[in-house]
This record gives sequence, C-alpha cells and structure tokens, in this order.
Amino acid sequence: MIAKKASRFLIAALTIEWALAGGSSRAQEKLPAAETVLDQYVEVTGGREAYKKIHTQITIATMEFVGKGIKATLTSYKAIPHNSYNVAEMQGIGKIEQGTSGDIAWERSPLQGPRVKSGEERASALRDAALNAEWRELFKKAEMEGVENVGSRPCYKILLTPAEGSPETRYYDTKTHLLVKVNKVVKSQMGEIPAEVTLSDYRDAGGILVPHRVLQKGLGQEFLITIEKIEQNPEIPASRFDLPADVKALLEKSGAGGN
Repeated sequence: MIAKKASRFLIAALTIEWALAGGSSRAQEKLPAAETVLDQYVEVTGGREAYKKIHTQITIATMEFVGKGIKATLTSYKAIPHNSYNVAEMQGIGKIEQGTSGDIAWERSPLQGPRVKSGEERASALRDAALNAEWRELFKKAEMEGVENVGSRPCYKILLTPAEGSPETRYYDTKTHLLVKVNKVVKSQMGEIPAEVTLSDYRDAGGILVPHRVLQKGLGQEFLITIEKIEQNPEIPASRFDLPADVKALLEKSGAGGN
C-alpha cells in the first residue's frame, strides 16, 4: 500500500512538470505588458540566441517527498522539437517513466503499467517537452494581472492561456525578472490536480540560468527537486526517444495514435 501511494504521488509530481502570495498594489504605476515581462525573463536568463543553440539536454536530479523520508532519482532527456524521456527510480517501486515522441505522450510504471495520454494531458506533456520553444509558440494569450508578493518579493502576475488546456499563472520578480512561482491545474488519471511550483537557486548551465531548486505542492504533498547536473547539447541517441514496446502495443490496439 505504501509503495502504491508513493508511486501515485511520484507520477503526479512528474506530471507537474519542471510555483502563497500576499497582496501588493501598484495602481498608481503603469505596469509593463505581459509580453514585455516574458521577454525580459528570456533575456536575463541568457537571451534568445543562447537558447536557440541548445538542441539536446540531460538533467539529473533528486526528489524528496518532504516529511516522508522517501527519495527518488530523476533523469530527464530532451531533444528538439519536443522529444523527451523522463525516468524516476525509487527503491521498492522501480522505474516510473514518461515520455513524448512526435505527437505521442505516454507513461508507465510497475504498479499501473503503460498508458498513452490524450486530450489536455497530452497537450500539456508536449508543451513541457518543448526544448527552447518561445512562449509565443506554446501559449495563445498572455495577460498582465497586476503585482503580488511571493513571500516578501513583489512579482508581476502573468496569466498564460494555451491553445488547449487550462491557463497557468506565473510570477516574475519585478527586480530580477526571474520566474519564482507557477500555479497551474494538471489533468491526470487522478483528476484535476491544483499545483504550486516554487523555483529558486538559479545557476548557469551552459550559458542559460536555470533554477536548481524546485518545490512542488500538490495532492496535499510537497516534493523537493534538487538539480544535480544539467548537460547542454550532449550526444543522445535517437533511440532514446523510441516508444516502449508495450506503449506501441497500446497504440496499435486503440488505433488512436495518441490523439
């Protein structure tokens, strides 16, 4: 039972991809456009040209279930445009895997078996897998909603709406222009999961500033992800993103092609 619950929580944490705020009013001050804030974030973290140079990426991290004494190791592989393979390994459970290949998004675990994602869940997975895609390619609308504090830090509150799926709210520090929090609703097998993700400890990774500490809250649980290593443009065999045999079998049986 413990292993099954941990597996479900881990799948949910992985679904909430790699975030409370008091009020702060700037009614007397003209706020920048949402597009300006989003573009500033790109510039302060490295700039468009630096991002466009990255074609593949490997991230190694650890994840701790806060207060539960449970840890997992995470490895993520990405390649443009939106191919991905993510694996979490936990003692007593084994591998929990997720991936995207072409327009197909999938996951599998020892306790729940293979599954092909569809609808909003699939659309969200493909957005999360997009390496170096500009926000304009992933969202159809960006709206400035004002300024709110995240802790003691005034932040621009931006509402982003994708072409498919629920909107998400992002908070950007008004001084550093860094993203410090994301609020979103994730759709999964367990239903709609309100998620809060807090990002900190930005460090250089191959010319790009990347948060190395990610605290996720969802399902009444907290998951702390600590990035150990990020490789930009490593050699990744194309076969790394091949669909597992049991996922292929599901697709052949359903004829859905992941849609």
